[in-house]
Amino acid sequence: MEQPRTNIRNIAIIAHVDHGKTTLVDGLLKQAHTFRDNQQITERVMDSNDLERERGMTILAKNTSVVFNEIKINIVDTPGHADFGGEVERVMNMVDGVLLLVDAAEGPMPQTRFVLRKALEMGHKAIVVINKVDRKDAQPEDTLNKTFDLFIELGASDDQTNFPIIYANALTQQAGITADLTADYQPLYEAIIQHIPSPKVDADAPLQMLVANQTYDDYKGIIAIGRIFAGKIKIGQDIARIDLHGRVTMSKVRYLFVYQGLQRVEVDEAEAGEIIALAGIEDITIGDTIADKENPVALPPIRVEAPTVRMTFGVNTSPLSGREGTWGSSRKIRERLYNELKNNVALRVEDTDKADTFIVSGRGELHLGILIETMRREGYEFQVSRPEVIYRKGEAGETLEPFEETHIEVAEAHTGTVIEMLGNRRGLMINMVNGGDGSIYLTYVVPTRGLLGFRQQFLTATQGTGVVNTLFHDYLPMAGTIPERSQGSLVAWEAGTATAFAIRNSEERGYLFIEPGTEVYEGMVIGQHQRPGDLSVNICKKKQLTNVRAARAEILVSLTPARRMSLDECVEYLAEDELLEVTPQSLRIRKRILNSDARGKITSSKKKEYEAEAA
Repeated sequence: MEQPRTNIRNIAIIAHVDHGKTTLVDGLLKQAHTFRDNQQITERVMDSNDLERERGMTILAKNTSVVFNEIKINIVDTPGHADFGGEVERVMNMVDGVLLLVDAAEGPMPQTRFVLRKALEMGHKAIVVINKVDRKDAQPEDTLNKTFDLFIELGASDDQTNFPIIYANALTQQAGITADLTADYQPLYEAIIQHIPSPKVDADAPLQMLVANQTYDDYKGIIAIGRIFAGKIKIGQDIARIDLHGRVTMSKVRYLFVYQGLQRVEVDEAEAGEIIALAGIEDITIGDTIADKENPVALPPIRVEAPTVRMTFGVNTSPLSGREGTWGSSRKIRERLYNELKNNVALRVEDTDKADTFIVSGRGELHLGILIETMRREGYEFQVSRPEVIYRKGEAGETLEPFEETHIEVAEAHTGTVIEMLGNRRGLMINMVNGGDGSIYLTYVVPTRGLLGFRQQFLTATQGTGVVNTLFHDYLPMAGTIPERSQGSLVAWEAGTATAFAIRNSEERGYLFIEPGTEVYEGMVIGQHQRPGDLSVNICKKKQLTNVRAARAEILVSLTPARRMSLDECVEYLAEDELLEVTPQSLRIRKRILNSDARGKITSSKKKEYEAEAA
């Protein structure tokens, strides 16, 4: 018989990027005396991944816990970006309620919509926390009204729309039931205890646990994380593992942990309602059910939305391959990609007819970009193609493509330019609001195909002041042709070392990506042409000196600083006939066909085909 387990609460925290979610968790941990008084604590302690700290965003879902009035609160920190929705969808299986954190000045944002919708669909109760009430431009009441409208728009039930409200300042670790904050987070703790339901469990029923996450330990192997929905589990217990295909495998629990603060603490036994971690079960994966060996009944598997974007990963075939990376063989790259599937449930990997090339599909450019950067830091060397969308067939056999709901904040002076850009990319405007402070808020539905490579052009057009957020909308009929990149590339004509003299001459042709002394090879992209079409340049040409000129004349050439491209910018820049060479030390854009003559012949043949079709 199910009964509420009153000494536990399981919650997830939802927030848009940079609304203070991880800072709030820091404060909850500190005020619950999770750390020693003399312990040195890093800011944003839950963002333990280097990439999370650099980008200022949560990428991986993580578990922690605090104790308030002898009640244990298990907290799951969720990603705030829709590209990591796979993390969100599996986290919602472990919790009974959510904290929705909203910036008092910005209000609910696009990424908030995605995660909140998932929580409401699962029937979870929400507590709304309006953060940063100390901001000069804070409008708590307006933010509250917008949040209520969002709940209605997402189809929340009457009980879900009757949400409790807490005001907070995460930096000073204060909260209150009004904008007049108390000295600590006690009102927030009390709201969690009062409004988040206790897990209803049957401790005497056969064991059922759903694996929602996993990590790896060098000594204990794969550690599976999930919530016990029924029964009890003990160290040494014989259990049944039911995989996604319904196959049952017998195993034994060798290690059992619960969360205390940021630590996994080994215990002998755990009961239903608790979030646990266990190790010693071979080949366990996310979505598996741990069940009683005498009565193995599977729980509903975790449903994850299908990927919308894909790109190829392959062995680096450039003339400079093998110099900077530790792992570069097709076997190692394939092994790493398939290992990623164990943790990254929203990712897909497929072999191709080429042994050295693999198709990797994800939820967006950022989702795939994080994987590329992670592999790069692990010492892998490889090359990737330009992202492309994944099409589907409709019921009538028509071709469907993914569309994104795109939210844009832009200065009034740049509105016309942005509207024109999105119009060219087949975007459909569904809302336009004047913020009254010189900002215009635009909402569009745009084909994902039209947003590939859009972000960098958008930032350039808005002089770096525009903000764009996207959210998957739906698969809809094809929107028609979308213009490709309007500018070509400057391509190295021969192998060698770039000289200041050659770079100075090439600056008239466009923007350079390299500096003097950079080693280049034939077919390597060294800059962006200012006109359509590619242009091959001799970037290694030296100035011919005579005894009349001083030898230092070569050094005194004044150059425009090279444009430094980040990984995301490189991926956005790629054209269909280009690849990105990724190594632990370098990012190099190159042509698929390196030889200039061979590339020219293919271009000429394509041109003749187009002329023949037009005729």
